[in-house]
Amino acid sequence: MADIRAERLRRKAEHDRLTVAKDAERIRARCQTLSGFVREAWHVVEPNSTFVHGWHLDAICDHLEAVTDGRINRLLINVPPGTMKSLLTSVLWPAWEWGPMGRPSLRYLTTSYAEKYVKRDSRRMRDLVQSEWYRALWPEVELVRAGEASFANTKTGFREGVPFASLTGGRGDRVIIDDPHSTETAESEAERSNTSRIFRESVPTRLNDPIRSAIIVIMQRLHEEDVSGQIIKLGLGYEHLMLPMEFEPERACSTSIGFRDPRSADGDLLFPARFPREVVERDKIPMGSYAVAGQFQQRPAPRSGGMFQRGDFEIVDAVPAGAQRCRAWDFAATQQKPGKQPDWTVGLRMAWSGGIFYVEDVKRDRWSPADVEKNLKATASQDGLEVRVRIPEDPGAAGKSDAATKLKLLAGYNVKAIRPTGEKAVRAKPASAQAEAGNVRLVRGKWNDAFLDELCSFPNAQFDDQVDAFADALNELALGSTFTLDNI
Repeated sequence: MADIRAERLRRKAEHDRLTVAKDAERIRARCQTLSGFVREAWHVVEPNSTFVHGWHLDAICDHLEAVTDGRINRLLINVPPGTMKSLLTSVLWPAWEWGPMGRPSLRYLTTSYAEKYVKRDSRRMRDLVQSEWYRALWPEVELVRAGEASFANTKTGFREGVPFASLTGGRGDRVIIDDPHSTETAESEAERSNTSRIFRESVPTRLNDPIRSAIIVIMQRLHEEDVSGQIIKLGLGYEHLMLPMEFEPERACSTSIGFRDPRSADGDLLFPARFPREVVERDKIPMGSYAVAGQFQQRPAPRSGGMFQRGDFEIVDAVPAGAQRCRAWDFAATQQKPGKQPDWTVGLRMAWSGGIFYVEDVKRDRWSPADVEKNLKATASQDGLEVRVRIPEDPGAAGKSDAATKLKLLAGYNVKAIRPTGEKAVRAKPASAQAEAGNVRLVRGKWNDAFLDELCSFPNAQFDDQVDAFADALNELALGSTFTLDNI
């Protein structure tokens, strides 16, 4: 049986050699670009899956080519997980430089936060350059040492792989740093600081040529103070390719090589062929807004928050009797449309008793205008006449008309329309001050986690509807008590 299997493998290898030989000129011509090489080599590195193209792959390839030709020698790439960053940067690009670009003497020092990923990508590149397909096209690349984490060729080129925590030895013409943090260690201040220290103190000394050798960092954002954050904050001169899962026009990326994010509409997806809208929305639910902001959108906010700290909110089971109550609403400014992420409509009920503010309930959904009115009236009926209702009145005639319609809808209830003034962060300051003073409680409910995720990511989170409703409800109750916005 073993002999039969070996013979089948031999025949397949011979067939592959003959096929490549017939088409070698076309393949080599297409492989003059990295994106062409990716397509041609795909069947070797991923024989059981079909290549799915996305424009972002070409963008990454173009920037890696700019490293190859010397236009860039410091490159930072921030992309969401699952977008082929490791395969492109740590497997296919080095093999492309050795073979199609005729530079087999290049030396690579590669690293990631976990040894298993270092070995995985080293094996994938090793298997590619040892494949019958690659050897038939670029026979000058011949390995003389082929370990699990490192290997070398006959032209003095090599690839050395080490975990990031051990990046204190070895040198390379290319230092490829693929995810220096894990999602767990990025949350630990000690671990994160150690990773950042290694990056600042060790990486610059790992280059063969301090002038021409290149450093490539490719990662998802996990914290404001992660390695990417250090590169940006310290102004280290890295070309920055930043591609969020959902397009945000005000953060459109452009780089010195002439690239600009081709998307135009707010919410346009990065890789819809692999991550369509329904998949992105499904994955957001377990991830939470903090992880979505960092890993998907590449704009992390600290989990402990800026204006709001997670530890400041005690969760309780009930509100004392005799509390005053208010339900504040924040209505979505945009309706749901294909390819666009609308805001949420939020109705937050708060109670105030004995100097403590209790968030009792949060209703949050993406309703149509008709459903907003239906739920607004139904919620007021469920809350009862003793609960004040506060709604926003947007500026302009349309805002006044909409507020008048809602006031008429809630005739008989204690309802008022207030025009918001000032920046959102300014309006949230009283709520932030009360939370910091330990004067805010949450009544236990399924909405707690989503509420805290948004508050503690504010003002960097994608959505702030719950923050607005929270601030309005607290301000409404506070202004009716001895607490005022002037004595926080």
